[in-house]
Amino acid sequence: MILGEVQSLTSSGLPTVLINALTLALTASPQEKPPGHYILQDDDIFMNIMQFATQEPATKRAELHEQYIDIQLLLAGEERILFGTAGSARECEEKHIPEDYQLCSQIAREQSVVLSPGMFAVFMPGEPHKPGCVIESTRDIKKVVVKVRASLLEA
Repeated sequence: MILGEVQSLTSSGLPTVLINALTLALTASPQEKPPGHYILQDDDIFMNIMQFATQEPATKRAELHEQYIDIQLLLAGEERILFGTAGSARECEEKHIPEDYQLCSQIAREQSVVLSPGMFAVFMPGEPHKPGCVIESTRDIKKVVVKVRASLLEA
């Protein structure tokens, strides 16, 4: 997991591919768009804009991906994201290969991070994460998840 802020994107240390993907997303003005799926660069880079109320961690399952890197960028509100390192997902369900996700009930050695508007967290393939969790009480949030095909890092 990599944590950063959009205001210091150019000095974040992210690979150029991820900086470019975030820049594409920000240029598309996600804060002004309704929730939905938006293509940024074919099937290689797209974004999902979401708006929902945070939930208690116990009511949520962790997700992990194989083909895409997740960049979770918070636009409004505050959220806690629980996460773990690659290989720490436990009690996982069947993989949903076409949609590139797998849900898991537990994360070994679980960690957490709190995002406020303008902050982002990058999750590489295999890193379980449970976004949209409450901090102190349920709050409405708006966020964009930028999906970047992992093979672009190898190009």
